Amino acid sequence: MKKILSITIVALLLGVAGCKKDSEFLDIPPIQILPTDVAFSDPALVLSILGDLYNRQLDISSLDNGWASFTDFSESFPSENGAAYFVQRNGWGYGEWSTWDYGYIRELNLFIERATAATALTDNDKTRFIAEARFLRANYYFEMVKRMGGVPLITASQTYDPKGDVTALQTARSKESEIYDFVIAEAEAIKDKLPADVNTKSRASKAAALAMESRAALYAGSIAKYGATTPAVSLPGEEVGIPAAKANAYYTTALKASKEIIEGGAGTYQLYKVSPDLSDNFAAIFLDKTTINQESIFIEDFKVGTDKVHSYTTNNQPYSISDEGGDAGRLNPSLNLVEVFEKLDGTYAPIPTTDGGGNPIYYDNPLDIFAGRDARLAGTVLLPNGLFKGKRVDIWAGYLLPDGSILSSDEAGQLKPLPGTTTPVQVVGKDGPVNGLEFRTQSGFYIRKYLDPATGSGRRGRRSDVAFIRYRFAEILLNAAEAAFELGQPDIAAGYMNQVRARAGLIIPLTPAQITFDRIVHERRVELAFEGHILFDRKRWRLAHKVWDGSPTSRTDLISNIGVATQKSTQPWGLWPYKVYNPAGPNNGKWIFREVLPSKVTASNRFQFGNYYSFINDNIRAANPKIVRQPNQ
Repeated sequence: MKKILSITIVALLLGVAGCKKDSEFLDIPPIQILPTDVAFSDPALVLSILGDLYNRQLDISSLDNGWASFTDFSESFPSENGAAYFVQRNGWGYGEWSTWDYGYIRELNLFIERATAATALTDNDKTRFIAEARFLRANYYFEMVKRMGGVPLITASQTYDPKGDVTALQTARSKESEIYDFVIAEAEAIKDKLPADVNTKSRASKAAALAMESRAALYAGSIAKYGATTPAVSLPGEEVGIPAAKANAYYTTALKASKEIIEGGAGTYQLYKVSPDLSDNFAAIFLDKTTINQESIFIEDFKVGTDKVHSYTTNNQPYSISDEGGDAGRLNPSLNLVEVFEKLDGTYAPIPTTDGGGNPIYYDNPLDIFAGRDARLAGTVLLPNGLFKGKRVDIWAGYLLPDGSILSSDEAGQLKPLPGTTTPVQVVGKDGPVNGLEFRTQSGFYIRKYLDPATGSGRRGRRSDVAFIRYRFAEILLNAAEAAFELGQPDIAAGYMNQVRARAGLIIPLTPAQITFDRIVHERRVELAFEGHILFDRKRWRLAHKVWDGSPTSRTDLISNIGVATQKSTQPWGLWPYKVYNPAGPNNGKWIFREVLPSKVTASNRFQFGNYYSFINDNIRAANPKIVRQPNQ
């Protein structure tokens, strides 16, 4: 009897190999149930199966798995009452961030085996299909190892016989280093079987394989080096923990893979430099899906008119500029993040709310307080009075009166008469901030990165098709810079890092002597914010328990040690603008700012040693006694 393969996909990422352009990948119709020999006889059918496997790739944060995935780690505030628990808990559970999907691994193994055995496909189609499946398998193992540590490495399909002996199917955890070695080896094995084409973005390419290798080797190297500072976060069988002696070899691999992309060995990738306004240019990296964008390497794509769309803009657009006046404003970047963007002279300084004597500084325009900063700030964060869809976001917390009191409201945009007047006027921004009012900013900021300005993108019916970038060229430059620094090559590190910084308007180059670990950490934080890096970067550097130590973040903590890798950030602070009302004074109509901890923030992030590796479910360990328990849990 023929085996039956069930395929149930939503119109998805891929087109017929060699027959469709990358931009047409979302046009494939759904396929239902076909015999295996039929499915693997036609490249269009094979590609539809592969499309389902692409669609099930995992990210810690992505545009289609909920806005809330971006609001953790004190980089932002979740302005929705149902998500307030993010800022009201004392720590993370051990099960946070875990994944253990061996059903997915089995399907990838089956695909590789069936494609290998297929006789009706051309050699070129088979080679590419198999390489793509191996890429997806390696990339998922990478997602597993950076969350779980060493996991069972299974590269062939297994068959369960309920009447037989299951012990043969019970596989022990590999060493953590062995999973990283597998990812790296797979990337090397498949890279030349994939297209070296900068316009292949939603399917695996040579650059995607090298980018995976670059990141994985960098992670392994830093776990080996910095894991030595947390010896309790290890297991005697090395299922968790990598020997320090392996660090340099991994860093060397990361640098080599990065350089192969940087030097054009996988296609002509380059930093996105299109708009003369550097902030607009940075924001456009995450919106531009045309061939002009040669920075994105591997993306999760979406397309309006199919089921493959997302509600990121619907959920996070400014309320006053929202398409439907309802869903809005959930993702509010924190002042903690805003503070770390440098001045254009390369120095760190708090956002200047007061002078040396502690007196408030008055500004003519709310945007003036952010002037002269790294252009990535306004490209990542929608600032008070900033532009979205050609309109100014309306962020201010109330009027500062002559006696020092505040006239505001618990209702955004409400009208009240000012002292000595009878005509009601607006006394608080339509977009907030109002303490505790959901769907309005609580931090004084909205997200800009990935926010879609296209007409109708914020409507529930249409939604957005902005792509999520999984790997991009700027990260590769920063990977190369970090690896070179760790290998004692600060001159090479400075060259790579300065390319990324210059694009952001930081045109005074860093010297090799200025490339430090703190600088490496800082640069990744500001360049890669809200792209799924902060958790895993701080885990691999063994900084997480220091940055998120469970104690409250004071105003002093907020404005001190900026640019230092261990700066505490356990609670998301806000920066609230107030309009001055003092008709008899010189500052009437100007603006002041105050640092504010939103009222919903009642606890502090606490990262324990047991959080470095996610909990392996008791049912998994009961079914397979060879699976050893994680440390510190």
